[in-house]
Amino acid sequence: MSVRTRFAPSPTGYLHVGGLRTALYAFLFARQHQGTFILRIEDTDQSRKVEGATEKLIDALQWAGVEFDEGPGKEGAYGPYIQSQRLQIYHDHIKQLLEQGKAYRCFCSAERLEQLRAGGAAMYDRHCRSIRAEDANARVAAGEPHVVRMMIPDEGEVRFHDEVRGDVEIACSTIDDQVLLKTDGFPTYHLAVVVDDHTMAVTHVIRGEEWLPSTPKHILLYRYFGWEIPKFAHLPLLLNPDKSKLSKRQGDVAVEDYRAKGYLKAALVNFVAFLGWNPGDEREIFSMAELTRDFSIERVGKAGAVFNIDKLNWMNQQHIKAAPASELLPLIRPLLIEKQWDALPDAYLLQVIELMKERVVVTGDFVTTCPYFYEDPASYDETSRAKNWKPETPAQMRSLIARLETLSTFDAASIEASLRTTAEEQKVGAGKLIHPMRLSISGAANGPSLFHLAEVLGKETVLRRMKRTLEVFT
Repeated sequence: MSVRTRFAPSPTGYLHVGGLRTALYAFLFARQHQGTFILRIEDTDQSRKVEGATEKLIDALQWAGVEFDEGPGKEGAYGPYIQSQRLQIYHDHIKQLLEQGKAYRCFCSAERLEQLRAGGAAMYDRHCRSIRAEDANARVAAGEPHVVRMMIPDEGEVRFHDEVRGDVEIACSTIDDQVLLKTDGFPTYHLAVVVDDHTMAVTHVIRGEEWLPSTPKHILLYRYFGWEIPKFAHLPLLLNPDKSKLSKRQGDVAVEDYRAKGYLKAALVNFVAFLGWNPGDEREIFSMAELTRDFSIERVGKAGAVFNIDKLNWMNQQHIKAAPASELLPLIRPLLIEKQWDALPDAYLLQVIELMKERVVVTGDFVTTCPYFYEDPASYDETSRAKNWKPETPAQMRSLIARLETLSTFDAASIEASLRTTAEEQKVGAGKLIHPMRLSISGAANGPSLFHLAEVLGKETVLRRMKRTLEVFT
């Protein structure tokens, strides 16, 4: 049997990180089994559809490296599948259910249903279930608004095995007569998902835990149609640190937000993979290829997974450290253009990236935390100035400048040797020169290795800034 999985988002805005996790797991599972990963847009609720959302979903998935096999630009492709373009298929299956007595037409008004809910009813009272088919057809012919509901058995249980949850059993008496076709002629999720998963030959349905209570309805529909039932895997909820369900009220939840904030796609994918899954050992940093090799549904847990931003930050740091500077440069260059620091050559920026990789969390830090690489300091750290710029410092700095001017090779080793020799001549510790020099050339109290910083800035810039500081501070 060829494995086929799918990701089926609604086009209601952005790609939620929970959606990315669902898509990622389905993608990894399909890739492991040399199967097919499908993208399907579930837009049957036209009231919630957001213009341009489908394109944004596709862009976010492709940015993350979660490539679907049937989609735009794929040779011989039919997708992504769009449910609103498949209405006749759903109507044909509704007709079949009605003819088999597995569904019925419901003419209850919205007001009546609201009264039921107000009276404490948890489910529909099956008021229209006893209407004879002939009478229902006559009312439809007369133009009376209606929906089509699924006929749930009065007794018995629905049992199934979930790849994450294990064996599940739900009594039919707790299952509502679900609406399958709405008054606008569009199917509900419950009909469309079953018809689509079958007609698209989906073998494994991997989706969020919130759909677990609906699964018995779907299994009954598979049985009504006489279809083979796919395997189900319901993923644990994503939680805020306070264990509430992850929501935008407590922080960003959109993939696009993290992309814009400078998180690498490799880090975000790595982090999302660990929201419910672990490899069973101490490893935490994974590439997409390693995830594809080692991921398994069997190691997905039942407990809710906490979205820990500190963990994401740490993972992003690790991926930045491991990434070649040449891969990071295209991500940083647009940020420099925004600051009008775009005239700097690639060779220089690659040096900056290599020097700063150990000190940043997100790509934006390559710009915001070290502006001294791109322009002369406009101000100086007042605490460092008060602590490190003493009455004798100007003379010491002039001696250091004189020695640095003689260097024919302006590299870290030569700069350090010059500073330490000057300190010995001045009979002071090297720190008496290191801190004022750093303040002079960067305006900051802290940063990367002073001597490597000076090497990257270059002789002309270092000397100009040191001389300017003498003018500003005296």
